[in-house]
Amino acid sequence: MAVTSLQKSTLVRAGELVTKTGFRTAELIAPGRGARFATNLWFKVPPPPQVRPMPDDGEPFTVTAQHAAVRGVSFGSGPVIYLMHGWGGLGAQLGSFVEPLRANGFRVVTFDAPAHGGSDPGPFGPGRTHALEFGRALDAVAARFGPAHAVIAHSMGAVPALLAQVHGWLSTERLVFLAPMRDLATHFDRFAGQAGIGPRVRRAMTAQTERLVGYPVAGIDIAVLARLVDPVPLLVVHDRRDRETSHDDSIRLVEEWAGPARLISTDGLGHRRLLIDQNVIDETVQFLRAGPATVEVAS
Repeated sequence: MAVTSLQKSTLVRAGELVTKTGFRTAELIAPGRGARFATNLWFKVPPPPQVRPMPDDGEPFTVTAQHAAVRGVSFGSGPVIYLMHGWGGLGAQLGSFVEPLRANGFRVVTFDAPAHGGSDPGPFGPGRTHALEFGRALDAVAARFGPAHAVIAHSMGAVPALLAQVHGWLSTERLVFLAPMRDLATHFDRFAGQAGIGPRVRRAMTAQTERLVGYPVAGIDIAVLARLVDPVPLLVVHDRRDRETSHDDSIRLVEEWAGPARLISTDGLGHRRLLIDQNVIDETVQFLRAGPATVEVAS
C-alpha cells in the first residue's frame, strides 16, 4: 500500500520521538550504548542527490584505496584538476566544471568517495564512511594521475582535500573550496541538538568516533589543517544564505589563510546550486588559469 506524504511525515516525527526518548534514557543510565547508536547514525551515508549527466566521452577508471575499489572518470589532458564531492554527494555533482576546464587545457578527474555512488565501501563497511577514507581515496586517485594543479572541493570535501596534503598524500598548486564545511565538532553539536543527545552521550560519541577513525575530532577542522599545509592560492565561494555550512566561517578562513586567498560571496544559490552556476564556474576557471596575487575578501 502506498504511503501518503502525511503518513510519511507522521512516521518521521514518530521515529524522531522514539530516537529522542531513547537518547534521554541513555543519557541517564547507558551513555556508552547511546553513543554507539549515535555513532552508527552519524557515519551512515545519506541517499545520493540527483545530478546532471556528465559528458559521455570520459575515460572510466578504477583504483584501490584501503582494499576497496574507488571508481571515477577522467576527461581531457594537461595539468590535473581533481574534483572532490562532499558528504552524501557524487563526483558527477561537479560535472558542470568538466567541459569549461577541459576546454582550457586541463585534465579533469572526478570520482565517487568510498560507500558513495559507484565506489565500493571502505573498511567502515556498506553505507558508512568518514573524512579520512575520503582523503585516502583522493590519495589513491592522485597516485594514478599525478600531482594536482588544483583540487576543487565541495562542502565536507574540503576536509579530505586538506587532510591529503597534511599527511603527504597529495600535492597541489591551488585550491578551490565551494561552500566548505568548517569542522566536525560544530556538526557534531548540531546533530546532537537535533537528535536530543545529552552531554554524557555526546562525550562518549566523540571518544568512540576518535577510536574508530584514529584521528582527533578537534583536528578535523579546516582552520586547524590550513595552518599545516603549504599556503597555495585559495579561492572560496560561499552563499550568504547557505543553511548547511557557514558563510562566516569562510570569511574567517580567507582572512586567516597564510597565502593568497579570495572569497566570492553569492546570494540565493544556497549550498548546492553554486555547483552549476555559470558565474561561479567562470570565476573558478579564471582563478585556475591565473591565480590571485594578493589576499582579497570579496563582498
